[in-house]
Amino acid sequence: MPTVIFQSKDARPLQVEAPDGGALADLCDEYDTPIPFSCRSANCGTCRIVVMEGASLLKDAEDEELDVLDAFAAAPPKQRLACQAKIIAGPGVLRVRPAEDNE
Repeated sequence: MPTVIFQSKDARPLQVEAPDGGALADLCDEYDTPIPFSCRSANCGTCRIVVMEGASLLKDAEDEELDVLDAFAAAPPKQRLACQAKIIAGPGVLRVRPAEDNE
C-alpha cells in the first residue's frame, strides 16, 4: 500500500496511507495537508508539488496537466499538480511538498 508523506516548511511531515491509490487531491482533502488548492481542474497551478521521492507511484501526467506545468517551466516527474496526480496502488513511499514560486 502506498504511503504518502506530505512535507512543509511550516509543519511537521504528515504521513498517510493510500491503500487503493487514487487521487492525491482526495488525500489532501481528507487529511488537511499543507498542499494549497484553488481550481482543482488543472487551470491555475496553485497546487504544484515537488515530488521528492516515489515519482513512479504516480500515473503519468495527461495533456491538461502538462500544459499547466509547462506554463511554470516545470515538468514531471519532479513537479506535478496535486489536483491531477493519481496514485498507483501498491507498495512504496511518495514524498511531496508544495512547490515554491521560484521553482
